[in-house]
Amino acid sequence: MPLTDVLIKKAVPRDKAYRVADSGGMYLEVMPNGSKYFRLKYRFGGKENRLALGVYPSTTLSEAREKRYAARAPLAKGVDPSANRKAAKLAHRESAANSFEVVSREWLEKFSIQWSASHRDRLTRRLELYLFPLIDQKAVSAVKVT
Repeated sequence: MPLTDVLIKKAVPRDKAYRVADSGGMYLEVMPNGSKYFRLKYRFGGKENRLALGVYPSTTLSEAREKRYAARAPLAKGVDPSANRKAAKLAHRESAANSFEVVSREWLEKFSIQWSASHRDRLTRRLELYLFPLIDQKAVSAVKVT
């Protein structure tokens, strides 16, 4: 029997965590503290894996089902959705580490030793007011500053 919003709301916590099944490997996991998690169970490389789809009620049932379909698409192509998600997170962290703001602050720290305090503060203020909001968190290509 597929999940409905009424069934999810009526799921009460028990002594141990339990699952309420949906379809396509998706289920709702109800924890003893009352929290409810949407999860996807799938097999990849002969092993059973689980993928978190969201927490109820911030993730609705329809959103969880959309995430299930999105996770099943790479699985059909022979790509592990969990590894795919980890790679995307790593790429995001790396781009954030190379953002214009991070590189600019490193540059300021390195070269501001030679400047007066008022010049350093004025330049920092200008970067924070005008450039950082404009350029946002875009990655900077690898350029070595000497």
